[in-house]
Amino acid sequence: MFIITLLRPWAVARRHSRPTIANPFPPFAFMKLLQQMWTFFASVQLAIFSLCCIALTSIIGTVVPQGETHAEYLARFGEKTATFFHILDIPRMYSSWWFYALLTMLAINLVVCSIDRFPTAWRLIRANSLDISPARLAAMSSVRHFVIKAPVAATINWQQFLRPFGRAQEASNAHGSLFLVERGRYSRLGVYLVHLSILVIFVGAGIGQLFGFKGSVMLPEQNETDRVFATADSAPIPLGFTVRCQSFTIDYYDSGMVKEYRSRLTILEEGREVLSRDIVVNSPLQYKGITFYQSSYKPHPEFIVDIAPAGSAAKLFTLPFQEERVWEERGLRFGVINAEGSGQRAVRAKLWFKVGDGEPVTRWLADNETVTMTSEGKDYAIRIKQLYSTGLQVARDPGVWIVYGGCLLLVFGLYVAFFLSHRRIWLSLGKEENGCVAIILAGVTNKNKLAFAKTFEQLAEDIERRTGTAG
Repeated sequence: MFIITLLRPWAVARRHSRPTIANPFPPFAFMKLLQQMWTFFASVQLAIFSLCCIALTSIIGTVVPQGETHAEYLARFGEKTATFFHILDIPRMYSSWWFYALLTMLAINLVVCSIDRFPTAWRLIRANSLDISPARLAAMSSVRHFVIKAPVAATINWQQFLRPFGRAQEASNAHGSLFLVERGRYSRLGVYLVHLSILVIFVGAGIGQLFGFKGSVMLPEQNETDRVFATADSAPIPLGFTVRCQSFTIDYYDSGMVKEYRSRLTILEEGREVLSRDIVVNSPLQYKGITFYQSSYKPHPEFIVDIAPAGSAAKLFTLPFQEERVWEERGLRFGVINAEGSGQRAVRAKLWFKVGDGEPVTRWLADNETVTMTSEGKDYAIRIKQLYSTGLQVARDPGVWIVYGGCLLLVFGLYVAFFLSHRRIWLSLGKEENGCVAIILAGVTNKNKLAFAKTFEQLAEDIERRTGTAG
């Protein structure tokens, strides 16, 4: 202790003799900068600006086709506009850095704005509304004064009188008795539910963007694949299982316009069929979180021939136009030797059919028509149709249910924010003076003031009618 006492003056002198280095960021200036940033991100003007920018760019993204090649934009908009689109990444606007920046700015604004304003709203929610003086009641915008005789006031059950407007709370104070009807206290949280719902939607969309994918595949009939190709860069994406196109059918109106096209898809796991169903536009197939949408089709010059000998199993053959095919086990030779069509669509085809050394048989068949042909005394059920590829849009979005939940929360929050209000009505009974009681009726609401004023006037008229006085 003696040594420490001797060395303390030397240590203090040495500390004061050190050169002082100026702080480039003084604490006051740094706190002022933080305060300015907080005010900026908590402003309503920033929210309006962000929403307007997102809405405007979304309109642009709707008008300008997304995901096309640079050559297509050159042909449609010209070199300067196409170059401008390329610089701002308009062809993939919803995944561009600046669109993400707008969403991030809006998200920060919602968080900061909520943190900044929530304490005030929570104090109003948790406040003891019975702790209020007659002077404050008299200063409210909606207020009526009554003076009634004490015996009349004593005969009225004020709890029951206020029942049509809500359950009344009662308290006694130095001024007399006070009744309070309060409804919609938690409606003040509606705007914060809206903020939270938007953030939940952003989170769900972010999960889908990070852990999901969007791709496509053109799958011919009787073919299968275990991968699709990414929409953005055509990179192969493994599915983890196999999908097969069993068949593809297309229906037409009498005018020749396409009415409906349908694909029969089969899911296979390790070579075993686990699921099979038809899909059409707006009726997709879902399996293990991956959705297959029917989006397009492509006709081919090949044909599918289905041959079923009488009493035997059928067999499918895919054969090019005007090319002979042999079914050696049955001694059959056949081929499509002619076809009639409209555009790329084959309306009917002429089938050449021969069994062993017998005479060949020919017949015209409409597309996807089944007929019975006889050769060498044997019957064969034959169906012929044009070969198609089904165009599938494939998507995996693990955040979609979070987005749906956020949308439901958004609807509920908007309902609370716009259609519910925090209403409070006070009825103050003063102490008896000269055989009379002074009554103050006051009320306040944070929204829908016209409807509240109507309710308030109705209550005042009820008091006048029950007591025979005028406010």
